[in-house]
Order: sequence, then structure tokens, then C-alpha cells
Amino acid sequence: MADRLYGCIEAGGTKFVCAVARSPRDVRERVNLPTTDPAATLAQVVEFFRHMEAEHGAIAAFGVASFGPADVNSTSPRYGTILSTPKPGWSGFDIRGAIAEAFGVPVGFDTDVNGAVLAETMWGAARGVSSAAYVTVGTGIGVGIAIDGKAVHGKRHPEMGHIFPRRHPADLVFAGVCPFHGDCLEGLASGPAIKQRWAGPLSTLGSEEQDIIAFYLGQLAVTLIATLSPEAIVFGGGVLKTAGLLDRIKAAATALNKAYWCDDAEMEAVIRAPGLEQNSGLLGALLLAKLAEASVA
Repeated sequence: MADRLYGCIEAGGTKFVCAVARSPRDVRERVNLPTTDPAATLAQVVEFFRHMEAEHGAIAAFGVASFGPADVNSTSPRYGTILSTPKPGWSGFDIRGAIAEAFGVPVGFDTDVNGAVLAETMWGAARGVSSAAYVTVGTGIGVGIAIDGKAVHGKRHPEMGHIFPRRHPADLVFAGVCPFHGDCLEGLASGPAIKQRWAGPLSTLGSEEQDIIAFYLGQLAVTLIATLSPEAIVFGGGVLKTAGLLDRIKAAATALNKAYWCDDAEMEAVIRAPGLEQNSGLLGALLLAKLAEASVA
């Protein structure tokens, strides 16, 4: 129902973005809370939503669009649990269960990028296409995939941030920051990788450093095209706030593709900025809340 109030949680490695909303155009209040240890973080989350219920009325359902890896199988006893992660204290933590226990209402759960791709196909840059991918580049690198309006899970969920890209000729020494794989894509092109390698965010660096990161992300785009042939690839996340980076990614992908899968103009059209700006994950959480409510109706 249009007048129902929903709790929306975009659970990220750096911050939790929490909001109450009735629709994408009716987001009542939101707050950014730092991601620390699970107990302290969830205590702040619960406190925020308790205050929102006192001010705006009962919350009908929650949606959690979370960093991963996570158990997104709704039939699993670990549904909503964070799996092996480098974030201290979070491996094995049941985010969905903590929210459900605190509020006693349905709680939908998926990865942040799956939530984002669902929101972008419903309301944003991928609206009207049957197949799309959403890439976030920030604390980590994740990819969400939607086909015919449904997120792709498989045995668990896609982890395209941990593919192994071809190394850039000017970036052969850096070992990478991924504690599991070293120089996987996330280990080379995430925000922490950029900071450790060059001691600053990408937006403060020169064209050579930006071209290196674009080279890696262009490989991701071409890999997605070769394996899934999506009609849209949406790039978001904090690193993508770097001016001109999306154009560099398009140029890198075009050069790597060599007009094989599509011509240059089509490549330009497939790779897109988010239509929902920085709200893709949060509005994905809204969709997950609505789906969770509908599943028990």
C-alpha cells in the first residue's frame, strides 16, 4: 500500500545508510551511521528506527541491502548472515536476524549491489531493459545482476570483484590489498587499493593513475559483456565520483573490446552512470522491504 512506511538499510563497509520511506519519492528521513563493530553499529541502527517509529508511525517491513559476501538464500538457516569478510567481527553476523528480532516485522535481505541493480532497473538508468549489471567501486568492488527484474544469485551470489584482471603495464609491482587474493580486481582498483598504492583518493590523482584504474574497470565491463551480454552496465560507488572516470572506463572497454561484441557507439550506450545517483542501494533496500512484506501477505 502506498501509505505504508518501510525501513531501508544500505549496509556498507564504511557506513550504514538508514532511512524510512513510503516510496522512492517519499523518503521521510535518513542518516549515515559509521560501520564499526556489529553490536555498536546495530545498536545505532535500532535506535534510529525506534525514533522514526515514534515520529512517523509503525514500520511495516525492512529491507537490508548489505555488503558481502552474504547468505542471500531465503531458504537457508543462515539467510541474512555475513560470510567470510575482511571486516573485523562481521563474519558470521546475522544482520537480518538482528533487525527481525528487534522489530518483529518482515525483513528482506540481499547484497547492496543486487539491491542497487533492482532499483536501477525499476526507477533508474537501466529502466526498460531486461538484463542489467550494477557495479559499485568503493571500499570493495561488487557487481549485482538482474535479469527480467530478478536478482541473479546462483549457489550464493556473484563476486565479480574477485576476478583476476590483466595487469596494467605501469602497475606490475603493487601486490594488491585483498586479504584473500592479493591482486584480484578489488585488490587493485578499490578505494583502499588506490589509497595504499598512491596515498590518496583517485579524485586527487593524475591522469596516469586514473587510466590505470579505468583499465581494470574496463576489463570488468568487457568481462560482463562477454559472459552475460547485459543491455546496461551501471557504474556507481565512491570511486566513481572522480570526474571523468566513467568516460575513461568507456574508452578502456572500447579499446579492449575491439568492436567484437558491439561497435563503439553501442559500448558508449551500455556503460552508464546511475540514474538514482547515490541512492541506488538505499532504494534497493526499499524494494526488498516491499518484497518481504508481500511474501508474507
